[in-house]
Amino acid sequence: MANYHIPALLHESVNGLNIRPDGVYVDVTFGGGGHSKEILNRLGKKGKLLAFDQDDDACQNIIRDPRFIFVKSNFRFLKNFLRYHQVDEVDGILADLGVSSHHFDDSERGFSFRLPGDLDMRMNRLAKKTAADVLNEYPVEKLSDIFFFYGELKAARKIASAVSVFRQSKKIDSISDFVEIMKPFAFREKENKTLAQAFQALRIEVNDELKALEEMLAQGLQMLKSGGRFSVISYHSLEDRLVKNFFRTGNFEGNIVKDFFGNVETPFELINRKVIVPTEEEQVNNPRSRSAKLRVAEKL
Repeated sequence: MANYHIPALLHESVNGLNIRPDGVYVDVTFGGGGHSKEILNRLGKKGKLLAFDQDDDACQNIIRDPRFIFVKSNFRFLKNFLRYHQVDEVDGILADLGVSSHHFDDSERGFSFRLPGDLDMRMNRLAKKTAADVLNEYPVEKLSDIFFFYGELKAARKIASAVSVFRQSKKIDSISDFVEIMKPFAFREKENKTLAQAFQALRIEVNDELKALEEMLAQGLQMLKSGGRFSVISYHSLEDRLVKNFFRTGNFEGNIVKDFFGNVETPFELINRKVIVPTEEEQVNNPRSRSAKLRVAEKL
């Protein structure tokens, strides 16, 4: 599919995998296939790449290559599907988290506040729960938690109350409905940022993104060979914090555990201690890459 998604930090993230020509690699966020194509370019005839994506649209980008296996599934089932395909261990795993440009630009998917449409936000269209369901059915307390923890919005409780008042007279089913609710909380100079945070909160809840990320990272650690690498691109602080903590400490809370001699016990060696961000040139050419952060770690 043309212009599906411009991959962020393409060369940096694939370089981070330190690809062996005969290795087995996994792209857990296939999308438009940009990262997968670059990985295949660096693999030899005996190399293998498995790619995951739960979205129907991504299926249109499947690469015809004998070394390539496409898995139509959420990456939280990484271990099960690798075992299904008789893969016991892998040399590297790449994840480009977040939402494809294709999804933001498709008004039917409901990911962007800039386009009219229904409040959907499902990555997997077979899933039952939509963003509209969350807004119409969740109790105020739960909505407040979602906006506070997933959207990092200070006015979370007031926003949740406004949702509750609105839905008493009219079902919330369109993007314009939710934008209307958010107007008192989206001040002009920060309007786009506030709306983006609110939409992010809903999207994370609808797709259970953070829990799925934790499950994928934990399973990835199990499936990586010693010396195998994780290369993960995140787009907001909640994702990045989970990845950073897991790479540094082996747990998602960031709790440091030391051995008898005072050495930090961690399953990884950090390849880049300082997070990698796009160059100014990339940010100009691909504005949606501006918030991208890359972390690379090698399993000990």
